[in-house]
Amino acid sequence: MGATDIIEVVDLEHTFGEVEAVRGISFAVKKGEIFSFLGPNGAGKSTTINILITLLPLQKGRVRVAGHDVARDPRKVREVIGIVFQDEVLDRDLTVWETMEFHGRIYGIPRDERRRRIDDLLAVVELDARRDERTKNLSGGMKRRLQIARGLLTRPEVLFLDEPTLGLDPQTRMRVWDYIRQVNEAGTTIFMTTHYMEEADMLSDRISIIDHGRIVISGTPDELKNTLGEDVVYLETDDDERAREVLLGVEDVRSVTRSPRGLSVTISADGSHCLPRIIDRVRGAGIGIVSVNLKKPTMDDVFVHYTGRELRDGGG
Repeated sequence: MGATDIIEVVDLEHTFGEVEAVRGISFAVKKGEIFSFLGPNGAGKSTTINILITLLPLQKGRVRVAGHDVARDPRKVREVIGIVFQDEVLDRDLTVWETMEFHGRIYGIPRDERRRRIDDLLAVVELDARRDERTKNLSGGMKRRLQIARGLLTRPEVLFLDEPTLGLDPQTRMRVWDYIRQVNEAGTTIFMTTHYMEEADMLSDRISIIDHGRIVISGTPDELKNTLGEDVVYLETDDDERAREVLLGVEDVRSVTRSPRGLSVTISADGSHCLPRIIDRVRGAGIGIVSVNLKKPTMDDVFVHYTGRELRDGGG
């Protein structure tokens, strides 16, 4: 782990009875970056995060946040982090201002400093005109922005965001992205989970994907997409299962996965050279082609490639 790492996880393991939720993972988050931690339901993502924020005890391994050991100094860890949970955790009968004021008092922020921060943050998330509105009357997007402002009130070194834009409309999602970037540019490290792969791609400096309790790959968004090759061919045929078998024998085809929309064919060579071979091989097998598109790999392609397509139950 490097001197610039603000989160260090080394050989982390955690079990629930006989279930191995986390199986010896190691990763680091650099100070000042936006880091996305991705994984299917039950992959071990939530267990790992709950250990980082001290909601679960450390069983085996070493975890440090901003220089503090989560096992020996959990209180110090809590003092340097902010958390925005996926589920709404707002008192519906408090006003926007009261929500912020109450949170600041809990953390012992002096009165004058507390109110300066509240004014500044409500302006940043554009809720200053709503300061006397009860939270139960806010829209979903406003509630999310209020939770982000509350998480920032203590000026955390690390802000944990769990699905920060879940259920928001596209316009509100983009505004929340802007707030996240502003927070990061002001010096706060962001540790984020999301099921929106576009969001991870757009915001993240680096990404780690966990599955079945293990880190399967880490890197920048571009590095992860480049592992799939230069291009992906999206192919729809009148017999996708047979087409998949045929294509697995084509030179430069690295993998073929099925989806409700057809086949995703990852290739190692330049798509413009490989595509005619793919089309000829499928047609030569007597399989009709309904549609064909050539695109660069997306984070959705990366996620599915490394975690598979099977549905997962929650947990872990």
